[in-house]
This record gives sequence, structure tokens and C-alpha cells, in this order.
Amino acid sequence: MDVVSALRTFLRVAETGSFSAAALDRGLTQPAVSRQVSSLEEHYSTRLFHRSTNALSLTVEGEQMISMAQEVIDAVEALGEAASADGTMASGKVKICLPAALGLYISDRLPAFLTDRPGLSVDIVFCEQPSNLIGEGIDLEVRLGEVSDSNLICRRIGWTTAFLVAAPSYVQRRGMPGHLLELPDHDCICYHRGGEGRSWSFLNGADIERVRVNPRMMFNNTGAVHRAALAGGGLAVLSHILAREDIAAGRLVKMMPAFPPVRLPITVVYASRRNLPLRVRAVLDFVVDAVGEDVLMGTAEAVTA
Repeated sequence: MDVVSALRTFLRVAETGSFSAAALDRGLTQPAVSRQVSSLEEHYSTRLFHRSTNALSLTVEGEQMISMAQEVIDAVEALGEAASADGTMASGKVKICLPAALGLYISDRLPAFLTDRPGLSVDIVFCEQPSNLIGEGIDLEVRLGEVSDSNLICRRIGWTTAFLVAAPSYVQRRGMPGHLLELPDHDCICYHRGGEGRSWSFLNGADIERVRVNPRMMFNNTGAVHRAALAGGGLAVLSHILAREDIAAGRLVKMMPAFPPVRLPITVVYASRRNLPLRVRAVLDFVVDAVGEDVLMGTAEAVTA
């Protein structure tokens, strides 16, 4: 039995709660996954899972084995890193979750990054809410705003910049707001995460003003907000990643630059592991560098230009 391979399979079954899901992730058949877990149980003379026709759950011994199994995998990957002094040797798949706007920004730059790394592949998932990293097999996730989960390693890499915008057709029809107090009287296109989205936050000098708006449209994806704004649907707060080309081309008009939307920290999070695999570290460095290349994501100071 290949103990390391069996331990990897055990961890994926524990994370996904499913033999079939683990088989899909590992590129194996479901019977092969079942055999690996059974061999591991026989090897250590202990039962790792409670099995029934409708459910699969870890035993106490299985729970205890997770951290030890992860240490073994981390040590094996660390040996691989030590054997390779050149970062271009990173190989394997990295799964990363990104907010939609930043995901588009990263996807433009990903092909060039992968050109010299033939053994590396990246699975990008657009996510609007925090994920269960271990349960969903996610190596890295970028979150906007403060991160409250103390079990994760967090690395702040930049700050969001957004603009309040509308299409010229909307401005012609409804006019341009002159003050934050006028926003509730306008048609607003809102982005929501888990029920949020009916209020916008702006800087008024050194103060933060939170404005309650009355959305005509709400979406849980910023790309949809962008398209609705271009179609003249109303005012929208959009990431500079989505809006700047349209502003430059006149397809969108920037509103009230004296009251910029509040900027949020951009943070990369990953599970607390002693050794970060080379493949994950390579993608992490790529994301950090890509964000750092954009001046509007680089500092915590207010950006109105």
C-alpha cells in the first residue's frame, strides 16, 4: 500500500464527506478510494469512518488522524520543495476562490504566469461569500473586508477601490446626484452578499457615512451589476477593475468624486499549515504581485482619480 497516497485520499474523503467526491478530486474510481481507506484502516487496525447507506462520518480515531495525516503530507511536500531549488518546478493543481471582479483581473494575467510552469494548473472559483476552505478543498481564497476567522492564516495584499457610476442615458433621464442624501431618491443597482447590499458606505472627509438606498435591482454578482449599469438601469458602486475602461470611454459617468466609496482590505486566507506547498506558494506570490501592480489596489489612502 502507498501510505502517502492513501493518506491523501483519506483527507479528501474527510474534507468532502464523500467517497465519490474524493474520487473525482483524486482522479480515481470510487471503489479505488474505498479500497485505499479500507487498507489504511487495516494497516493501523482502527476504523476511520462510520459508514451507512445515507451517511459517512469520521470516528473519534479518524478525527485524531486528520492532523497527523496532514503533517505527513506537509512533510512529503516539503521534501519535494527541498529537492527543487527552482520555483518554476512547482506542479499540481491549485484551487483558489476570488471575488468576481478580481477574478477577471487575475484571469487576464494567468496565462502568462503559467507559460513557464507546464506542471502547474489553477482552478479559479468566483465566490461572493467566505468558503469552507478545508471542506471544499480550497488552497487559497481572497476575501474583501475584515476577516474574523482566527483559524486561518491571513495576508493583507491591498485595498479595493470603487466608484459610484451611472450610464449617460441614466444621467440624462434622472440627473446626477449632488449629495449623498439624494441617493435614496435614485434608481440603485446593488450587489449583495448574504442579504447585504441595501446600504452603501462613503467617505465624507475623515468620516464614514452609511447611506440606505432603495434598490431597483439586486444581484449577487458584480458582473451583473456592471452590465445593468451599462444598460442605464441606475446608479451602481463598481470596482475600478470593472468600471475604469467604461469611464475612460464615456460609457459610464463617475458620480460625486468628493464622496468616494469606502475602501476594503483585500486579504488572502489559507488553512493554518506549517508548510505551504510549493505549488500553492507560487500561485500566492503571483496573486500578491498581480494586485501590487495595480496602483489603485496598492495603498490604504482614499483614491478619487
